[in-house]
Amino acid sequence: MLDDFMVRAALAGLGVVLAAAPLGCFVVWRRMAFFGAATAHAAVLGVAISLALSISVFAGVLAVALLMAILVTLTSGRGYAMDTLLGVMAHSSLAFGLVAVSFLTDVRIDLMAYLFGDILAVGRGDLAVIWSGSLLVLALMAWRWQPLLVATVSEDLAYAEGGTPRRESLYLTVALAVVVAVAIKVVGVLLIAALLIIPAATARAFSTTPEAMAGGAAVVGVGSVLLGLWGSWELDTPTGPTIVCVATVAFLLITSLARLTRARALH
Repeated sequence: MLDDFMVRAALAGLGVVLAAAPLGCFVVWRRMAFFGAATAHAAVLGVAISLALSISVFAGVLAVALLMAILVTLTSGRGYAMDTLLGVMAHSSLAFGLVAVSFLTDVRIDLMAYLFGDILAVGRGDLAVIWSGSLLVLALMAWRWQPLLVATVSEDLAYAEGGTPRRESLYLTVALAVVVAVAIKVVGVLLIAALLIIPAATARAFSTTPEAMAGGAAVVGVGSVLLGLWGSWELDTPTGPTIVCVATVAFLLITSLARLTRARALH
């Protein structure tokens, strides 16, 4: 069954969106969208380092994504606004990564595949990495779900309950780095943040509890992957961008419907 490239592509996409769903909810609740984009942009530098050292791309991207998160955490609140720091680090790491890739003359590299994804080229080894990372993130989210929710609602409340908000932020950062590392093959550096944010933002329109929003985000993500793959096959369009386009259409339709429903309820 795994010899069929479309089956492998579907399994890869499902592995990514199932991990991105609960994590994307926290990205939306904590307003960390720019942080997710910055971490994803830094992945290009990780790709360049991986190819230069002949190591796993997953390992290189994961290391750079974690380094980016740690640097932002250590330098925040020291005279610069968070969005300024993220802007500097995101664009500089992307630029350094692109420049570094240009020096790899002895290595054949399809830069577009890393920028926009190449889900149809996913192999068995890639599937193992994607699902291992996905299950790790899901396990972490299940383990820290309640403390993460409390820290997201109020840091003071988290301290009162004996928690450590900074530690919970670190768990979230690690999970985000893992998702970026496994998603680069599916949707690429420039679209990873969209896969994190759009399904979660869509589910927010019709959810009444945090758990319902995470489940709804997973449903929207799965639907976007499957319809995006089908649309890409039928229309002969780039698969990663098509998946994001489907998710965006779902966001527009569902949020508009939710607003109309609320407006009618008020009248």
